[in-house]
Amino acid sequence: MKKYDWNDSNLALFGSELEKNVKKASAETEVAWKGAGQKVGLQIWRVVQFKIVNWPKEQYGEFYSGDSYIILNTYIKPGEDDLECDVHFWIGKYSTNDEYGTAAYKTVELDTFLNDKPIQHREVQGHESELFKGYFKVMEYLEGGAETGFRQVKPQEYKPRLMHFSGDKRRIQVREVALQKSQLNSGDVFILDLGLTAFQWAGAKSSKDEKFKAMQYMNDLKGRRLGRMVVEYVEDGEEDDDFLSKLSEAGDADDDDRDLPLQKGIPSLHKLLDSTGQMKFDKVAEGALKTSQLDSKDVFIIDGTNQCFVWIGKDASVMERKQAMSYAHNYLMSSSHSLAPITALLEGKETSVFRSFF
Repeated sequence: MKKYDWNDSNLALFGSELEKNVKKASAETEVAWKGAGQKVGLQIWRVVQFKIVNWPKEQYGEFYSGDSYIILNTYIKPGEDDLECDVHFWIGKYSTNDEYGTAAYKTVELDTFLNDKPIQHREVQGHESELFKGYFKVMEYLEGGAETGFRQVKPQEYKPRLMHFSGDKRRIQVREVALQKSQLNSGDVFILDLGLTAFQWAGAKSSKDEKFKAMQYMNDLKGRRLGRMVVEYVEDGEEDDDFLSKLSEAGDADDDDRDLPLQKGIPSLHKLLDSTGQMKFDKVAEGALKTSQLDSKDVFIIDGTNQCFVWIGKDASVMERKQAMSYAHNYLMSSSHSLAPITALLEGKETSVFRSFF
């Protein structure tokens, strides 16, 4: 299955006259935005054929690798009364160009609908920001698109899957892995989900938190299957032929294509130059950055390798403000860390993570 190809991204269309006109009309009529950002809490939408559809609350934390989503977190800062927002678009590794392009476009639209109040973020599967991951006690990566879930297919048509539970008491990550014996390791917990039968396999060195989360996940599965699912528990080293026969000896290497974490590097500061009509970034500084190097009239990229910020000065043009995410996207396209999380910040709304680079 083909992964996302940033070279095909239509984010470059941001800021065009057509995009602005469509966005203005659509933001006022988009049914999905009704009530968005009006109270504290999390709201999630999924992109479905250029449209935005509410994602069921009982599935918050579940992300299909073939889909793209928009996530809005509304909160109140301690000691303050006004509502604040962060809006993220999340891109699955097999999401289509149209899906993640629509997610990015609609994120800007939602920002417009909320009067430019939210801070915008781009998240890519496997490389999410700590802020984003903190919204969920359990994050679950599922293969395919949402239509492949159990709710949409008959039990006899259900595709078997192997779920991997790993992490600590602060956060357990759940991801679907290839149906291979080689996936099993003694430090983690796995659930082999066959539709109406499921096996829970616990590694000898797995933690109580991983086991507890797997048990919660299994109980949730039983509820979704209306009590019809049979559950069996398998201990590390005591597997029988019935369990092992469901797993293959080996598979396509791409089936277990793991995204390596981005490593933090030396931060650098880049200024947007567009006087020639072609967007370019001029490196201003590297290593020890100073806030005095920022200019309210301009747009800057702060590249921390594992996190990228685009800073928009208060006197920058409206066009530059609206194309902020596109600027950072295009900048990362030519880097070795194109999947890093992106946050677009207006001058005066800098976060503590942003300030930590200076």
